[in-house]
Amino acid sequence: MAFNYYKLLQVNNTAKDDEIKKAYHKLAMKWHPDKNPNNKKEAEAKFKQISEAYAVLSNSEKRVIYDRHGEGRNNRTPPPKASDNSSENSKSAEDIFTDFFGSSFSENNFGNANWFSARVKEEAPIEKTLHYSLEDLYNGSTKKMRISREVLDSNGTLIQVEELLAIKLKPFWKNGTKVFFPGKGNERRNMFPSDMVVLLEEKPHPIFKREGNDLVVTINISLKEALTGYTTILTTLDGRLLRIPINKVIHPNYEEVVPREGMRFAKDPSQKGNLRIQFNIKFPSLNSEQKVSLRKILP
Repeated sequence: MAFNYYKLLQVNNTAKDDEIKKAYHKLAMKWHPDKNPNNKKEAEAKFKQISEAYAVLSNSEKRVIYDRHGEGRNNRTPPPKASDNSSENSKSAEDIFTDFFGSSFSENNFGNANWFSARVKEEAPIEKTLHYSLEDLYNGSTKKMRISREVLDSNGTLIQVEELLAIKLKPFWKNGTKVFFPGKGNERRNMFPSDMVVLLEEKPHPIFKREGNDLVVTINISLKEALTGYTTILTTLDGRLLRIPINKVIHPNYEEVVPREGMRFAKDPSQKGNLRIQFNIKFPSLNSEQKVSLRKILP
């Protein structure tokens, strides 16, 4: 199967050498099989394709031939090999990677199947904290976070860059959820770029408290309201107005449950938890006459 080498490296056909080097650096680090233990088969195929593309486009003679006869021109015919008899034509994807990144290992180490894992380490991830509100989570929203990190330019020099990370909050995520951005941390020579880990922390809400998939609210009422009836009026996290009449006697342990007005379920976002209304009853101070009157009224 023939591939479009420019598309594989995510550059256009006028890309300069330093652009091709930078593109290969980024993609080789991303798709190296040791970096992708959970989808190694796909990574191996992708890594081989990327290396093949770099081997052709980084060689001026091969690139000319490719542009003239290969995928870059007609999208059908793979490019012929260059006419030289050098060993470059038989280099493996790992050989190309090693040539590009260099090696701090002695020759004996290349007989070890795990030489790459031992040689190329990954820095500890960078951790950031993002605070969000219950409204953000309930309605679903995208939060943006500006990060600063060190990357290698095409000459191998460390430079400081700033980026905006977009974090799409999902309604069923919980406090303490970690969002991983592979390769978005600092870069170092002969090392995998570290990951960026964003820890989500929920800001205290002035009205609601989350307990699992339920929302809990505590309302202050008088003893008169507790005994004679009370109507709760609440604004939901998505802006709706709820009027909830309560005709039962509200005792200190009473809890009014409103079904399906809580947070969404992780396994089935169409389902919601409950809204639980709890009450803090304020008991009045009574004089002796009032106590006598109440004794007559109360059973």
